[in-house]
Amino acid sequence: MKENDRYHERHRSRMIRKKAVVDAAIARATEQRGLLLVITGNGKGKSSSAFGMVARALGHGMKVAVFQFIKGKGDTGEQSFFQRQPDVLWEQCGEGFTWETQNRDRDIAAARIGWDKARCALTDPNRNLIVLDEMTYLFKYNYLSLEEVLPVLQARPVNQHVIVTGRGAPETLITAADTVSEIADVKHAFRAGIMAQPGIDL
Repeated sequence: MKENDRYHERHRSRMIRKKAVVDAAIARATEQRGLLLVITGNGKGKSSSAFGMVARALGHGMKVAVFQFIKGKGDTGEQSFFQRQPDVLWEQCGEGFTWETQNRDRDIAAARIGWDKARCALTDPNRNLIVLDEMTYLFKYNYLSLEEVLPVLQARPVNQHVIVTGRGAPETLITAADTVSEIADVKHAFRAGIMAQPGIDL
């Protein structure tokens, strides 16, 4: 047998073994219910990841609600696009980043108004996916307590998925979540003096 043929045969054997492992894992995954996902970390792309799942959900004919905390009313590409979709409810629940607003009382008031709206969506079985974008900052700055939010997340309709994004997700939230992803900050164009780019950052 030629060396190239032996290489292909070893590869085929490895893939057969790998397929058996993957198939067994799939067979064990029999539970079906709504998931709580947390996307955290200092890297870029937490909200973008959540909005990718919004697109995926819409592709399956699901109804989605997005509650965007902290961020202001800036015109981002995802907001412009998703607000035009009939199955998306998009709520802007902040007046801007905290270093822009510089008014803690107003930030707290905006967060609480946004949370009241989100809490209603979290009781609606017809909303299949809820995105709580940048919500971790509400816990960090004590605008909301996790003690009042977590029971609502846990009592939501059984098949409703929820995504929470933002840096510094508290350990209690991470423990409660089904899936947690941490995005690392390796390199960012902004630190090299490059402006935020439409379609990438905006």
